[in-house]
Amino acid sequence: MPKIRPAAHAPSIDMTPMVDLAFLLVTFFMLTASFRMAEPVIVDPPSSVSDKTLPENTVLITVDNEGRSFFGVGNAEARRNTLAKMSEKYKITFSEKQIQTFEGLPSFGVDIKNLPNYLDANEAKRKDFQPQKGVPLDSMNNQLRDWIQISATELNVLYTKNKEKAELEGKPFIGEKPRYAIKADSKVKYIFVKDVFKTFTDMQIYTFNLITAMEGGTKVEAAAH
Repeated sequence: MPKIRPAAHAPSIDMTPMVDLAFLLVTFFMLTASFRMAEPVIVDPPSSVSDKTLPENTVLITVDNEGRSFFGVGNAEARRNTLAKMSEKYKITFSEKQIQTFEGLPSFGVDIKNLPNYLDANEAKRKDFQPQKGVPLDSMNNQLRDWIQISATELNVLYTKNKEKAELEGKPFIGEKPRYAIKADSKVKYIFVKDVFKTFTDMQIYTFNLITAMEGGTKVEAAAH
């Protein structure tokens, strides 16, 4: 009697649970992600072969091809605390909405007296904001020095707090003290970058990074200096 062979069927996999999971993940990331605001100015830094990346707790000064200086600090909490201290120092009041907007700014280049109006403008109008002449850094009104000094203090406070928290919880602490960096356009005159150097050295900051573009690509890197 011949053996009865079962009919051959291709194996089937029910993909419904996987599709449902994918949609749930997409929805989760859409609801929880925060969009990074655009930089107020685009600079074309010189190229190098360095591959060092900067940590979040970095104070970054950007100098565009017109010589304007833009200030930025990587940590959002430090940004908020720095604005509060600058508000007290310069007697400029900021609304809660303006403070929240400032927390999301990667950098800015306006006099602090124009900062409230700058924060009230939408992202498209900020690019053409007329008083955006750079953060003042002359000898009579060096606001850039104050931004750097106060933000560095706030970053140090957060660094110490996070370190102590990790020690109390018995966890390994991974963190760095504040870093300083300059990102200058390759076509900017040296005199404008020199002014930023002088601001750093007047504050006895002698170690900082120069941001460059990776040679043969567009990835931004940091070259130790």
